Amino acid sequence: MKTFDEQKRYERAKERVIELKKFYNNLTSYIIVIGFLAGLNYYQNELNYAWFLWPAFGWGIGLTFHAIKAYRVNHMFDKEWEDRKIKKYMEEEQKSQSQMWE
Repeated sequence: MKTFDEQKRYERAKERVIELKKFYNNLTSYIIVIGFLAGLNYYQNELNYAWFLWPAFGWGIGLTFHAIKAYRVNHMFDKEWEDRKIKKYMEEEQKSQSQMWE
């Protein structure tokens, strides 16, 4: 039987794998759709006006933020940060309630 700590680590690892999977699906969709739009743009006007870059840029911004979240580049707001803040606020609330009754 798994301990509570092992179960918690397993759940976090599973969440991370799911997030990475979502990112890879998003990246694959981006490559296919933008590739199709680039081909369509080339077929229409031989890239005299590269309009496919507009959706590529817009979707690329969202993809960048998704990558930052999936690869946890921003360590300030990751799961451990959330846990520390929750613990801190619970301790502060407990202190304030205990001081109230003293």
